[in-house]
Amino acid sequence: MASQLTTSARALPLLPKGLSSASPAPLRRLPHTSRTARLTVKAIQSEKPTFQVIQPINGDPFIGSLETPVTSSPLIAWYLSNLPAYRTAVSPLLRGVEVGLAHGFLLVGPFVKAGPLRNTEYAGGAGSLAAAGLVVILSICLTIYGISSFKEGDPSTAPSLTLTGRKKEPDQLQTADGWAKFTGGFFFGGISGVTWAYFLLYVLNLPYYFK
Repeated sequence: MASQLTTSARALPLLPKGLSSASPAPLRRLPHTSRTARLTVKAIQSEKPTFQVIQPINGDPFIGSLETPVTSSPLIAWYLSNLPAYRTAVSPLLRGVEVGLAHGFLLVGPFVKAGPLRNTEYAGGAGSLAAAGLVVILSICLTIYGISSFKEGDPSTAPSLTLTGRKKEPDQLQTADGWAKFTGGFFFGGISGVTWAYFLLYVLNLPYYFK
């Protein structure tokens, strides 16, 4: 009797729980197989290579700079190379004088027109003194930066290679002595720019609009 029950149980299909044998298509046990399904995804290679507008300089991503149509254009490269901070052929002292002259000359106007004494007869003198005070503060900040960044006698920290691999003389501005000269030139140029602006506006009494 037990053998008959076992044989009939093997002949019956496997039914999930909740389904009756009266179902028209009962589920059956699938034969065991050792094969596993594998899915392979292949990218379609384009016929024409795409042109990258933004890419690392010289194809080296470790430089940390990107080459774009703006930054790599000859006009932008010419403009940046002629700024005082990047003209390595000029001494740091003259570069500081040039930067200081531009800042000192342009700082007088905002202090004259937006200062607390702008509506009085002392607006010109007070604005010029405020601009000179800002030049002094900026010179002190430049001095603090040079002391904390460069050590006396150490070589220049500027790179000796260009991005294209060409050797060049390291910029002397990135040394303690060069930065000290730049700071001194900035102070002298800034005070000279403030003095020159005051002279043009209130000594020669030229008919400038914003006086």
